[in-house]
Amino acid sequence: MPLTEKMKHDLRGRGHTLKPVVSIGNAGLSKAVLREIELSLEHHELMKIKVGGAERDERKQMIATICDRFDAELVQAIGHIALIYRKHPD
Repeated sequence: MPLTEKMKHDLRGRGHTLKPVVSIGNAGLSKAVLREIELSLEHHELMKIKVGGAERDERKQMIATICDRFDAELVQAIGHIALIYRKHPD
């Protein structure tokens, strides 16, 4: 289910104080990074990811790949930081 603008607004407010849980470096989306994102999403519905070492288009593509792979929604992306949400199954 896509997030409504009201839901995104509320999630941005909740995510404002969060620190990035996962950092993506020059190696890109390695198996280790993908595993860490998976584990983090199991524990947190809402999380920040820092995407470094890439140009704007590459960052957008990485974020889209993450969202597709883990069935998550992009709440906001500013610069090198992406805020993503995946509803916890419980």
